[in-house]
Amino acid sequence: QVHLVESGGGLVQAGGSLRLSCAASGRTFSGYAMGWFRQAPGKEREFVAARGWNSGNLYYADNVRGRFTISGDNAKNTVYLQMNSLKPEDTAVYYCAAAVRALAGIRSPALYDSWGQGTQVTVSS
Repeated sequence: QVHLVESGGGLVQAGGSLRLSCAASGRTFSGYAMGWFRQAPGKEREFVAARGWNSGNLYYADNVRGRFTISGDNAKNTVYLQMNSLKPEDTAVYYCAAAVRALAGIRSPALYDSWGQGTQVTVSS
């Protein structure tokens, strides 16, 4: 497992933007993928976006595609989530996750071995 630390959450008005960062520390990450999930109060954790660590392939949930962009810097062991055109329904705690091996689908929480502590994103209407 790797230690993941998220940053960049906050309060923003609808239509605004935020950029989340997630840094992996402890050892150099050389696994399968890093991704973002979110969980709103009373709801299950849902997939947001993921990036294949070596392939660079990008994956998005349908409800964020075209508004959110995931990117990464392998040299810095960091993944980013640029969130534009934010909506109130994007309000949630956002979690960074890392997967060492491809043991499940990239959109499945079961794939990921390590999780960050979460960062709150609140979008006001």
